[in-house]
Amino acid sequence: MSLILNDLKYNDSHEWVRVDADGQVTVGITDHAQEALGDVVFVELPTVGSELSTGASAGVVESVKAASDIYSPLDGVVTQINESLSLNPELVNSDTYGEGWMFRLQLSNPAQLDSMLDAAGYTQAIGG
Repeated sequence: MSLILNDLKYNDSHEWVRVDADGQVTVGITDHAQEALGDVVFVELPTVGSELSTGASAGVVESVKAASDIYSPLDGVVTQINESLSLNPELVNSDTYGEGWMFRLQLSNPAQLDSMLDAAGYTQAIGG
């Protein structure tokens, strides 16, 4: 059974969002997604300073099974990427909600957070 944290927001393409104290958000893929992918061997992340729109491709996660796009869950500007993933992509598997985060966004429309799924909604979306 996948770990789903109550303090995060989710979208149906399996990205999670944590609202940080500075108003920015941290983005990663869910435990359900990393379990489905299997052992992650490579992560391509967006460029710092790039503007992302909701649903736009923000990168790629490659595993021993498949490659999958990472989608931006919200509109915003990339302020930071997790550079540790270039040397240790397996962090996505071992600590998906911690050290396996992918990028941070400065939101251009924070009201979009209201349209994301809560833990119960995401659990239902994945058939849990």
